[in-house]
Amino acid sequence: MRPVRVIPCLDINQGRVVKGVHFVELRDAADPVEAAKAYSDGGADEIAFLDITATVEHRRTVFDLLRRVTAAVKVPVTVGGGIKSCEDVAAALEAGASCASISSAAYRDPEMVAEAVKRFGSERVLVAIDADANPDCPSGREVYIDGGRTPTGADAVEFAERMAGLGVGQLLPTSKATDGVQDGYDIQLTRAIADATGLPVIASGGAGKLEHFHEVVVEGHADAVLAASVFHFGTFTIRQVKEYLRDRGIPMNG
Repeated sequence: MRPVRVIPCLDINQGRVVKGVHFVELRDAADPVEAAKAYSDGGADEIAFLDITATVEHRRTVFDLLRRVTAAVKVPVTVGGGIKSCEDVAAALEAGASCASISSAAYRDPEMVAEAVKRFGSERVLVAIDADANPDCPSGREVYIDGGRTPTGADAVEFAERMAGLGVGQLLPTSKATDGVQDGYDIQLTRAIADATGLPVIASGGAGKLEHFHEVVVEGHADAVLAASVFHFGTFTIRQVKEYLRDRGIPMNG
């Protein structure tokens, strides 16, 4: 088993870190640079930097802010939001990111994903999949795009398999239903995508208790756990999560 990574997520809106519930009801949480540095110093394995309104506002990611964040930390940074072309991926990497997360554009333009993998390597390309429950889909989960605003009718697991076939290095499924609720990750979604693709999967959406991190690794087959609210508002530290998992036999870095 690979060491499990703990990844705090910075959802960026108007230059600030925010956190919502079900992708809405946003509240202010922190300054991005200060938060990123604190998480880097506090034991984070990676940091996720997601410009959550870039796509719906039809603009590029805030690369200037990303550059300040990557300069302040000592860990890899994955950037997402508004990444819709290979030029955007290149700009993200030039701004110091280690990986670009593609979401809505992966659904609309899968050929771009394939080209990005070819140009930058699979380890630099991640596909994020926002999903919500839909009993009419084979897996029971439907892909949503535009920051969770637009249903596509596509099955989340089938879409994940298509993205894996394009050579992406990781997948980041987030459950709209569990986002910010803190009742636990969507184990069914995470496990289905991990088992169907064989790729490293970052669990996202719903962490509220230490047990939730353990459950999604053991039952959901996640390779990494991403969380926001519990870190931003002081419920747990990253080191507490790592110690909890390590004490239960989960291999960890640091």
